[in-house]
Amino acid sequence: MDKVFINNLTVSGILGIHAHEQRHPREIRISAVATTDIKAAALNDDITQTVNYSTLAKIIARHIENTPHLTIEALIEALAAEIMQNERIDSIWLRVEKPNAVPAAESVGIEITRSR
Repeated sequence: MDKVFINNLTVSGILGIHAHEQRHPREIRISAVATTDIKAAALNDDITQTVNYSTLAKIIARHIENTPHLTIEALIEALAAEIMQNERIDSIWLRVEKPNAVPAAESVGIEITRSR
């Protein structure tokens, strides 16, 4: 299976259980790997026959910018569900990170894989 990926997309959004996190957008970092079949797109040199990484990035960014979440768990599951609406995607691996959320750690986060 082929893979389309996004590495360390940075988006601002509301994420966190603490009051100060719910008032101000913070940096959220997302990586994604979607498995798909790129053969038709490659053969025909046609972006409409594959998963467009630009469109995938826009879906992720729009969700984070417009939908506040208390937990990374809720955010990552919502992203996975939205992404899997694309019938060309067989599975999605997501990593969501909150940079500087824990003292002395570059970031904390969660990774999941969801498939059909």
